[in-house]
Amino acid sequence: MGKKSIALSLGLFILGAGAAQAATGSEEVEAPKTNTTLAEAIMGGKANINFRYRYETVDQTGFTEDATASTVRIKLKYQTGDWRDFFGVIEFDNVSQVGIGDYNSTVNGKTQYPVIADPLITDINQAYIAYKGIADTVLIAGRTALNFNNQRFVGTVGWRQNDQTWDMVGAVNQSIKDLKLTYGYVWNVNRIFGNDHPFGDLGTSTHIVNAEYEGFGFGKLTGYGLFIDLDDAPVYGLSSNTIGARLEGKQDFGDSGAKFIYELEFASQSDAGNNPNSYTANYTLVSAGLSANGLTGKIGYEVLGADNGVAFQTPLATLHKFNGWADKFLSTPGTGLKDTYVAFSWKPEVEGAMKGIKFDTIYHDFSADSGGADYGTEWDLQVSKKISKNYYVALKYADYNADSFATDTKKMWLTIGANF
Repeated sequence: MGKKSIALSLGLFILGAGAAQAATGSEEVEAPKTNTTLAEAIMGGKANINFRYRYETVDQTGFTEDATASTVRIKLKYQTGDWRDFFGVIEFDNVSQVGIGDYNSTVNGKTQYPVIADPLITDINQAYIAYKGIADTVLIAGRTALNFNNQRFVGTVGWRQNDQTWDMVGAVNQSIKDLKLTYGYVWNVNRIFGNDHPFGDLGTSTHIVNAEYEGFGFGKLTGYGLFIDLDDAPVYGLSSNTIGARLEGKQDFGDSGAKFIYELEFASQSDAGNNPNSYTANYTLVSAGLSANGLTGKIGYEVLGADNGVAFQTPLATLHKFNGWADKFLSTPGTGLKDTYVAFSWKPEVEGAMKGIKFDTIYHDFSADSGGADYGTEWDLQVSKKISKNYYVALKYADYNADSFATDTKKMWLTIGANF
């Protein structure tokens, strides 16, 4: 992090730094009680510490050596109390190596190994202010962890050890019943790779508009716009305007106790700013499933289209959540991407040793949107368990079998976490 960013972050905190993440679409945060003086607000806040150990391996065709990373992430977070309708958060994070480190972090020079994008880093992860003195409105400014909707277009990449965060100003208004309006202006994206990477920071003029309406009985309808104008020539090709709509919901399925779940989404993207390409590409998602007695089954079809050899891109998303955990499609191929998938999850509704355990299985069939080439297939498997209020453990596996795109790749993760 540069000196100017540190000064900005610390200055914001001194003023009462932070904003409730609930206001920006991130995890829910309960605002502390109102205090009468600035000192009481700063001293009367709420602290949090989070630990996450990760052991990850990658076996990828084309490399003679497998990658292995053993890292631990520590987050220290403090949220102030209220003072004159201001309140705030500051959060530090550190990613350290514990034992073996035979992997390409993207900045450590170990290119003989496959990539595991967890660089060793110490950073100010969040430092932002909020003002809630206007009825049904929250104003924010600073560095924040921001997730919109299902994170398909804007997300923190929370799976990796270092978050993607945003230097921004924004506003959230909920003055109309069942309607939540959000606007944000982002001037810098702090990516997961850290400042040692040439594109660890993306200077930008990005506008985000999001409107969520939950007044319908059949689900939540969201309309959104994402207008990205990047400052650096090597990434001009990612500057774009995207406008879309999303419907998600669930309905009782007869008298069986089962629920019908569904998602429908469509977006259109075109070139913007200094993008040297001229294109208009569409995004489509259709998924449906049933959920009952802790068991959920779903089938989905997602298309990132292509036009003039340029594909629909989502450079600010939490990409690991989509198109397979092996991360072969972090950038959409020029011929686009079709992802047909089937997913099952089971969370036994029992007491005892099985309580809190969850099993996930996903199968993907990938192909090109233009030309019809078969890219490959992938199996994703996970078993996770919440041990208590504060602890969890997860074992996760991805197996990508290449056809005409990328190379065969197997990944495995063991994660142990604690939150206090």
